[in-house]
Amino acid sequence: MEPYESAMANARERINRTELALERSEEMLAENIALCSRIRAQRRLVEAAHRLVKIDPPSTDGG
Repeated sequence: MEPYESAMANARERINRTELALERSEEMLAENIALCSRIRAQRRLVEAAHRLVKIDPPSTDGG
């Protein structure tokens, strides 16, 4: 194999590894964005529940 062919093969291999790393990074980013969305939604739910309790506190008369 000539040096030029070897260099081209190495470059193609680096490109392939980089493309795979980019795909994995994009998948991880999508998972993190989805997780952040779920966390925010849960936080909004908890905050809404706290606001509801302030507006209409639970009855303490036992009935």
